[in-house]
Amino acid sequence: MHEILKEYQVVLIEKKQINNDLILNSSAWEKANCLTDFCSPWKNDSFSKIEFRALHDLENFYFNFRVFDTDIYIDQKDNSFLSIGNSDRVELFFRTNESLNPYYCLEMDTSGRIMDFKALPEKNFDFNWKWPKKDIEVKTAKDEISFIVEGQISIQSLKDLNLIQNNTIEAGVFRAKFALVENLQYDATWISWVNPTTETPNFHIASSFGKFVLMK
Repeated sequence: MHEILKEYQVVLIEKKQINNDLILNSSAWEKANCLTDFCSPWKNDSFSKIEFRALHDLENFYFNFRVFDTDIYIDQKDNSFLSIGNSDRVELFFRTNESLNPYYCLEMDTSGRIMDFKALPEKNFDFNWKWPKKDIEVKTAKDEISFIVEGQISIQSLKDLNLIQNNTIEAGVFRAKFALVENLQYDATWISWVNPTTETPNFHIASSFGKFVLMK
């Protein structure tokens, strides 16, 4: 029996509307559906509002996270995956099917560093795998009330990885928020678009995915 997936509709726009600082200009993003229904089922603490938007133009898939948080933690001791994994970040996962065999993870921090890897079930991660550099771009920005992480991924690379079927991409949308607890120890709040209904935080599970429908 197939699970019923939560759905987000990705609006089709004209070919890329360039803005030098960001991936798309603001008038393009205004056309996107704004996804805000995130949850953190493992903690009762409130968390900052997150707005997620996505668009496509048949050549590229565009995404934009705006997080209304200015208290950002970045681990800057180096640019390793360990360092990114200890930083405030947003995440997009894409799966080929509900068996998660395989799925692909993009974890992006507020400085634009990308942790990209291929995964198999049971958190079997291949950190040697990389999204082809020519097929992905990520940019970041900050203002007085929020930070933005946005990017573009070529539709061709998504097709090459068998991630678009019937104009649909099965995806997870997540955020990791780090806060100082005590003695320079940081505690993470894990935030997801889809509630995976797990006892402990786990994005690496079939129940954490929804679907992006590429509108025509």
